[in-house]
Amino acid sequence: MQNELPDGRIAAPSSPRPPPTLDDIRDQLARVVNSAEFPRVGRSAAFLTYVTDEVLSGRGDRIKGYSIAVEVFKRSEGFKQDDPVVRIEAGRLRRALERYYLVAGQNDPIRIDMPKGGYVPSFVWNDASPNPDDPGLSRPRAQWRKLMPIGVGAALMLCVVVTALVLSAYLLPGLPKSLKAQSEGPTLVVAPFANLGDGPKAALYTAGLTEELLTALPRFKEIRVFGRETSTSLPSEVEASQVRDELGARFLLVGGVRVSDDRVRVTARLLDTDTSEILWSQTYDDDIKSGDLFSIQSDVANKVATAVAQPYGIMAQSDATNPPPEDLGVYGCTLSFYGYRAELSAVQHRRVRDCLESAVARYPSFATAWAMLSIIYLDEDRFRFNPSTNATPAIDRSLQAARRAVQLDAGNTRAHQALMTALFFKQEVAEALHVGEQALATNPNDTELLGEFGTRVAMSGEWERGAALLDRALALNPGGGGYYHGTRALAAYMLNDDKTSVIEIKQADLQKFPLFHAVAAVIYVNAGMMDEARREATRFNEMRPDFVPNVVAELKARNVQPGDRARLIADLRKAGLPASDEVRESMLLPVHSSSVLVPR
Repeated sequence: MQNELPDGRIAAPSSPRPPPTLDDIRDQLARVVNSAEFPRVGRSAAFLTYVTDEVLSGRGDRIKGYSIAVEVFKRSEGFKQDDPVVRIEAGRLRRALERYYLVAGQNDPIRIDMPKGGYVPSFVWNDASPNPDDPGLSRPRAQWRKLMPIGVGAALMLCVVVTALVLSAYLLPGLPKSLKAQSEGPTLVVAPFANLGDGPKAALYTAGLTEELLTALPRFKEIRVFGRETSTSLPSEVEASQVRDELGARFLLVGGVRVSDDRVRVTARLLDTDTSEILWSQTYDDDIKSGDLFSIQSDVANKVATAVAQPYGIMAQSDATNPPPEDLGVYGCTLSFYGYRAELSAVQHRRVRDCLESAVARYPSFATAWAMLSIIYLDEDRFRFNPSTNATPAIDRSLQAARRAVQLDAGNTRAHQALMTALFFKQEVAEALHVGEQALATNPNDTELLGEFGTRVAMSGEWERGAALLDRALALNPGGGGYYHGTRALAAYMLNDDKTSVIEIKQADLQKFPLFHAVAAVIYVNAGMMDEARREATRFNEMRPDFVPNVVAELKARNVQPGDRARLIADLRKAGLPASDEVRESMLLPVHSSSVLVPR
């Protein structure tokens, strides 16, 4: 059997080692496609297996988009080249391989890549793996080779970033006390990237790139990244000194995007907020014809994130293996999900639900959309927003969507957040908190996850720990998070901290969200602000007249503990609402001859 690469396949031109044999490559292929870090859903494994087998069989020159479409994606022989399936899936495969070698395959003996511009894979010895035939190849030299694609100039800039970022862990003179006490490393704000192009595609791409950065950067555990609402509240041309003075962040990432015809150019700069000095800058150019717009966006975001956070040696584990589809409407509705979460109104809920349901119907492998839809479904039940006529209960649809998201992309933070929340309202509290703990260990700086996990912990009775988690989330995202300010206010109320509870409930200011008014009512009762308490109680009852008659069941559904339920119900009554506590409720139950009512 032939056991060396076919003629013309030069596997390691600069290495003294002989090229990998065919058996070596087959073993590596099996190692990759069977790894938990390689996508199990989709055609990536079939795609990689097909092109590898073609090369090993001496047919590498016959690998074309047409043959892949027919053999792998089972397109008919009438397949047309304007069908983007092969190009899009090739981009996903490249990112899946990149992720695999950043995580599970760092020390594998052989690296399999698919260079851009074609579909023929390459097979080289992996510099990160030990080489018994070349003991002189040291780890520093291997790491330097990994930096080479960034460019010599950028690598030198990274050295500056290393020094500045490491020193910054100890030099944070302008950091607010609340964050300074918690900060274990450098703090970074991402300003909205400036839109330098024309038309809706340029605007959406620009907003999406900022969003991608806010997903990729927090995965580097040793930096602290301010949250989405804080970033989007800033102008793209914000001054570094303003970020330092108002937020206390040590670094500012700014940039711009120009989309013109078939070209996209992204510029990014990292600034020291103390001196406004540019510590690092880079320009990324791409041809939209060579890849779908949002795959390019995801790729650029990961390159920027890696370049900025590389000094700590922690590889980004972003959601790039499952990027959004190239559809402006679909991608736009995922961004509008965060707008809904900031307002929590029934009107917004209906719009986002309709959009997300359409998105997953058209793109059933889009994990992030499934995760967001899970939370939207849950809100039908817990907030009574736009109950569906669907025969399947909302909580079950929520759990199904969350599990689907996790199955599609096991590294998706939003998927784990959705699963945790759905399990919590399914009354599987221990499992929910376990999912949350695991997700937070993987991505400790994601403010959406932090806030949601803190809320679940608090509502289950651990008010002090929940408050601490919410403080972390709000310190990293002071520009938004009304829902989490509300829960933080409730935690302060439960901890008898009247001053903090009043401050936080005023910051929440979710006027269109019914439960905001209920929480405000009990807080104002506890603070002796009875006029405000009665006003909020009246407003709540107008918005949710069904809640008070079922108050015990509503609180139980949220896993509020018995003592906490009793306190909330007593204060709702003080605010003027006819809420029955559990003892009174039990007295109203029908009496059967075989039972005796005993106060519970």
